[in-house]
Amino acid sequence: MDLAENPQMEDYSLRYTPSAFRTWSPWMVFLSCLVGLSAMAGYALDAAFVNEFGFGSSLLGFAVASVVTLPLTVVIAFAITRRHIDIDLLTRGSGFGYLGSTVTSLVYATYTLIFLAYEGAIMAQAVTALFRVDVHISYVIVSAVMVPLTLYGMTFSSKFQAWTWPLWILLIGFALVIAATSPSAGHHMVHPVTAHGAAAVGGLTLTAVFTIAAAQLSFAVQIGEQGDYLRLMPDPKGAAGRRRWRLAVLMGGPGLSLFAIVIFFASTLLVGYAGTETTPDHVAVPVDLFTVVYERAVGDHTVALVLAGVLVLLSQIKINIMNTYSGSLSWSNFFSRLLHRHPGRAVWVILQVALALVLMEIDIFAHIVTVLAWYANIGIAWIAAMASDLVINKRWLGLSPPEVEFRRAHLYNVNPVGFGSMVAAAAVSIVAYYGAFGSTAADLSPFIAFVLALALPPLVAAATRGRWYIARTSVFPEGATELPCAVCGGSYDVADMATCPFHQGHICSLCCSTEGSCRDACKPSAWRPPKGPVLLGMPGTAPAPSVSTSLEQTPEALR
Repeated sequence: MDLAENPQMEDYSLRYTPSAFRTWSPWMVFLSCLVGLSAMAGYALDAAFVNEFGFGSSLLGFAVASVVTLPLTVVIAFAITRRHIDIDLLTRGSGFGYLGSTVTSLVYATYTLIFLAYEGAIMAQAVTALFRVDVHISYVIVSAVMVPLTLYGMTFSSKFQAWTWPLWILLIGFALVIAATSPSAGHHMVHPVTAHGAAAVGGLTLTAVFTIAAAQLSFAVQIGEQGDYLRLMPDPKGAAGRRRWRLAVLMGGPGLSLFAIVIFFASTLLVGYAGTETTPDHVAVPVDLFTVVYERAVGDHTVALVLAGVLVLLSQIKINIMNTYSGSLSWSNFFSRLLHRHPGRAVWVILQVALALVLMEIDIFAHIVTVLAWYANIGIAWIAAMASDLVINKRWLGLSPPEVEFRRAHLYNVNPVGFGSMVAAAAVSIVAYYGAFGSTAADLSPFIAFVLALALPPLVAAATRGRWYIARTSVFPEGATELPCAVCGGSYDVADMATCPFHQGHICSLCCSTEGSCRDACKPSAWRPPKGPVLLGMPGTAPAPSVSTSLEQTPEALR
């Protein structure tokens, strides 16, 4: 069987997720979203910030970042969950256009890749500590492990995440109790011993707070990984079901920003204790950190190492299932538009893991803070531009269609509203990052990207009068809920279909994306809207006596 035809491997990548596939409970989807809590990267990064800037500045910086990102991620999480599409398809219809979102697919793929490599390096450190193999061999081992664990998508992931949470909570809870009951736990948490052998400065400085917050803005892109699971959320049933549904979406998506504060306290508590028992370079390595903590309770180094190794390996497998899975979806979206082919999500799983192995071998672990500080400028520009279009343009001002259109057949290639705003915001902030506007602007460059990306979409939408949102619409047979695809023969929800003059029938969104011969025959122009009335309506079904009639629903025909 073609890999792209295996529904358990595909998880409806690149297309709308129908209700028949969304069979998991809100609780199971929530547990799958929650794996960001297990990431050991948080413990290492939090310690680095506290050692550099002090506890008070770090805590406030995390809080500022959460205040900024939480509203954005709430908007995007509910948009993904209600429409049952991933963040790439949401981006297409949120002011970016069909090819415009190709760039954001690459941005998103890069994010998942950076963290797959970083978390993989932490996992490899645990393998090396447990089995005494060279760390470069460990990189290969942990990479190979991730391929089979991610091939079967949500079918495997939901069960693995649910079954492993009790053990993870037991191990991490044990470590926190040990650290909390150590002498002067609170003092060392707030004033950890630094690499210079002295306690970190705990005073508040405005520059430090916003420097930390700026770096943390890169984590706004994490909502894309949550969204890859949230799109599988079943429709709510009844008043009680709607309440559970909303709670699962809130806590499984944007709620991770709030959980990050909990992780911050946990990590500083653990690091504060471990810093009194070993050197800072060991504290920065999670398997060494937890070994020191467990050793206080069990008294034996070998037993403590085994406990620490199990915790780190379990944590990293949980988070890297998400990183690999989300990466495979983003690479699928990216290459389907460049190559007009989709060999199957499994192929992109292998690519994601292979690229992560390269990053591990060149020691991304040593450069992660610098990488995230630069990446934040682009990531927050993307997320803020999307949220601006979804809320300001669609809901408040009516400058864009109320629905999110993701089908290639209905979109222009590039929409200047979202894509142009993101590019402009990211360009200005990166120039600021490299010092063109002074040192303060360099430290706060992601905030510059955030403000510009939030403000520009309504201005551009008003200036362009919404012309680049919808190139045409399709009209389907009245009462139709599913239609057969003229290309692949599969039957899909109407929400995933379009009429196609090239194939003289209906076509599913995936086949439309991979069609390279049609040259966008269904639209007068894929790049530039015609003069005349702007098409903002999006009829879904209506009486349609024949396919040929429905093929005429272009802006020119609807004048």
